[in-house]
Amino acid sequence: MLDLTLTPPAPKVIQGAKSEWELVIGLEVHAQVASKAKLFSGASTAFGAEPNSNVAFVDAAMPGMLPVINEFCVAQAVRTGLGLKAQINLRSAFDRKNYFYPDLPQGYQISQLYHPIVGEGEVIVDMAPGIARLVRIERIHLEQDAGKSIHDMDPTMSFVDLNRTGVALMEIVSRPDIRGPEEAAAYVSKLRQIMRYLGTCDGNMQNGNLRADVNVSVCKPGDYERFQETGDFGHLGTRCEIKNMNSLRFIQAAIEYEARRQIAILEDGGSIVQETRLYDPDKAETRSMRSKEEAHDYRYFPDPDLLPLDIEQAWVDDIAAGMPELPDEKKARFVTALGLSDYDAGVLTADVESANFFEAVAEGRDGKMAANWVINELFGRLNKEGLTVQTSPVSAAQLRGVIDLIAKGDISGKIAKDLFEILWSGGGDPAEIVEARGMKQVTDLGAIEAAVDQIIADNPAQVEKAKANSKLAGWFVGQVLKATGGKANPAAVNELVARKLGQ
Repeated sequence: MLDLTLTPPAPKVIQGAKSEWELVIGLEVHAQVASKAKLFSGASTAFGAEPNSNVAFVDAAMPGMLPVINEFCVAQAVRTGLGLKAQINLRSAFDRKNYFYPDLPQGYQISQLYHPIVGEGEVIVDMAPGIARLVRIERIHLEQDAGKSIHDMDPTMSFVDLNRTGVALMEIVSRPDIRGPEEAAAYVSKLRQIMRYLGTCDGNMQNGNLRADVNVSVCKPGDYERFQETGDFGHLGTRCEIKNMNSLRFIQAAIEYEARRQIAILEDGGSIVQETRLYDPDKAETRSMRSKEEAHDYRYFPDPDLLPLDIEQAWVDDIAAGMPELPDEKKARFVTALGLSDYDAGVLTADVESANFFEAVAEGRDGKMAANWVINELFGRLNKEGLTVQTSPVSAAQLRGVIDLIAKGDISGKIAKDLFEILWSGGGDPAEIVEARGMKQVTDLGAIEAAVDQIIADNPAQVEKAKANSKLAGWFVGQVLKATGGKANPAAVNELVARKLGQ
């Protein structure tokens, strides 16, 4: 487990024209539940289908159609709550949030306002070694997604695609614990990482499967601490909400712009209007969408078609028993059990596929050597070629074979890199390739000594220089390795060169 006494990062301070200001940020993250069917119907959730082809009668709000809860979606929400160390509420209930929009056929959204399925939890957001922010989760509730209005296909008409209508969402609501743009992006990234490990959301922001509403306000230094002591939101500034952010980079840019906009208004003697805003990435600015003061009443009331959701503790316990190792715990194990650095462990646990690949390579082998090959050689090449671990030409078994050959002394590090190139281009069994191509390292001391003697005999002037300056012995080592095609055992070459030169 991670140490919860880690030092929190300093809040972001922005220098205004008249004074310093600090940021206060809370997020509402909408995560699409990884499920083949929707929350209240059996319609498919597959992305990219023909418009309006994944729509059941209940999604289209046909008369007399009643919602039926998808138990798997409930289990996914519980699994997410457990992953965030949150309270699981054994009784929750669905409410109707009433509003009218073309892509909401029912005229209301089924959500959970008063009794969410998941209560308070927490996320540890690493910012640097030994520096982390503890972000409290207020709640997670299940709700339906709406459809999609399309305005750019015709100059005079808008179109509606209801494929997303009724897709299950988990809305993860944080406390106002985040203090800077980088922290906000890191928090969303950490949520995505955890849910990918859990298999409860694929985190695909490009497809809209993970998006965030970002609440931003500014206050004077010291006001946030007073809010923490008293719980009085009056110490904080008026917040504005930036809707539907689906890019970590844009989240940071939007927060930065919005904070400076609010500071300029306050320092000019104005006041912040609580409102919902949108971020325009082309202009790199936020703009008003609607005022919260003018927002209509959603008229929430319990959904009459759905009974309260009662789940048993034994069912929750069964889900908990099947939980995978989560990224924080896996990272800590890599550091303590395998001796990896905090940085290397963080790279290897960034996503579950990379972690699984590394563990397959490292099993029963030197952890640091395995990490070096996976991060530097494999990941480096994958990044260069625009590939992922799943599409890697070199398998975990093949990389394991390369490391085994190094450990046995059959090949040197240089030969191993040549072998890696062969595997990348054509595949094959590492041991068989080394045998067939005569790539085995020369360990015969007699043969190596003969090569050393020859290089020394051919370069008397260089010998005198090396005797005067021991650092020049490396030249002889390089020449011997070159003469043997890189097959001579480097350790043996170093020892023989030093002895022959009297060092």
